[in-house]
Amino acid sequence: MIAHDAPRRFAAELLGTFLLVFAGPGAIVINEASGGQIMHLGVGLSFGLAVMTAIVAFGPISGAHINPAVSLAFALSRRLAWSQLPVYLAGQIVGALAAAALLLALFGHVADLGSTVPSGRAAQALAIEVTITFFLVSVVLAATSNAGASLGSVALAVGGYVGLAATFAGPITGASMNPARSFGPAAISGVWDDHWVYWLGPTAGAVLGAAVHTALQTGAVDANSNEETSDEQDTRSLPLYR
Repeated sequence: MIAHDAPRRFAAELLGTFLLVFAGPGAIVINEASGGQIMHLGVGLSFGLAVMTAIVAFGPISGAHINPAVSLAFALSRRLAWSQLPVYLAGQIVGALAAAALLLALFGHVADLGSTVPSGRAAQALAIEVTITFFLVSVVLAATSNAGASLGSVALAVGGYVGLAATFAGPITGASMNPARSFGPAAISGVWDDHWVYWLGPTAGAVLGAAVHTALQTGAVDANSNEETSDEQDTRSLPLYR
């Protein structure tokens, strides 16, 4: 059964993903249109800050996944009902398409609207996308598992990692980690070169990330259940996985 607040979650994912694509690929477009005034580091920073902002603005409503790979990882980790997954994916895809369409209307076909295309071999790009998505999912699941974590700390951790990945992996793959982010600009610009990389890579990374997180969670629970408790033990020091 789809949750009664599905329209709100759909809208939150749409708006959050719109912000990500408008600011991230938008920075690539504006960098080209302005003759390089933003520069590569600025592009990476734009992606990270967009994610931080989206988490703060829409996290209380939908969790601000803004990424099909992250939503899949939450479903695999049993922290998102499978019945809700289509709502999240639909919002993310629509938001990405709308943002790319607005970029086209404002700037035309500049920089292929920030489409992600491997600069080298597709196999190399695939391996990178799997790896960086694995760590993205690991950060997201760990940060949101901490019952004591504030919304701001989650935004800082996730946005900081996205900025890091965009900065060092961007020149090779575009550091997508996000099928919706890649699909929106590709669909509107018509640039589909090795597009499969940006679905298979993040999906595989999400599956691996969810599996490792679940294994660590199970290990933490088993270890804690075998420990003798005492009045001197500070339970706050135990691993904060849920």
